Amino acid sequence: MAVIVLSGTIGAGKSSLTGMLAEKLGTTAFYESVDDNEVLPLFYSDPKKYAFLLQIYFLNKRFASIKAALKDDNNILDRSIYEDSLLFHLNADLGRANQKEVDVYDELLDNMLERISKSDINTAPDLLVHIRVSFDTMMKRIVKRGREYEQIENDPDLYEYYNELNRRYDRWYNDFDICPKIQIDGDKYDFVENPDDAEKVLKDIETKLAEIR
Repeated sequence: MAVIVLSGTIGAGKSSLTGMLAEKLGTTAFYESVDDNEVLPLFYSDPKKYAFLLQIYFLNKRFASIKAALKDDNNILDRSIYEDSLLFHLNADLGRANQKEVDVYDELLDNMLERISKSDINTAPDLLVHIRVSFDTMMKRIVKRGREYEQIENDPDLYEYYNELNRRYDRWYNDFDICPKIQIDGDKYDFVENPDDAEKVLKDIETKLAEIR
């Protein structure tokens, strides 16, 4: 078995694919706290006020999840600590965090990653599965899942945030070198709605796992 981490922008289908992989491989799925996250609605109501608080909340949860997942060799995470810096630095670049908050965050993240690398558990996942979707697909899925605080009609500033987030994920994936990786075309393969697409994606991931073993 293997420890797998998923990545991708909002609405990419990370949680859905995590569940499919966990069922297919007979392993444990770790899901990020969203629906029961009491900080997330605060962030969307006032990003400049709550961006730092939200990221510390997520960082803490992601640190706990990656530590737990790496203790065994058969776990899947729908998002991991390795994406955390991308998300917070985007908010900082959009003026939602000041330099002192950035410095505190960067130091904390470095300490956490160092703690993982020097622990007695596995030091990295076996595979990153990145789901890439276009901006148009991302926006359609945000509308479809209907979380009120995510909708552009309620906050036009989210358009810039979503657009830049999608662009940065491309650069982040290209630079990622912590473990082997595979990219899924989320526009071409609608693995959530189409069983044939789901079967194809799962087969591609299994083939990649076989290659790296």
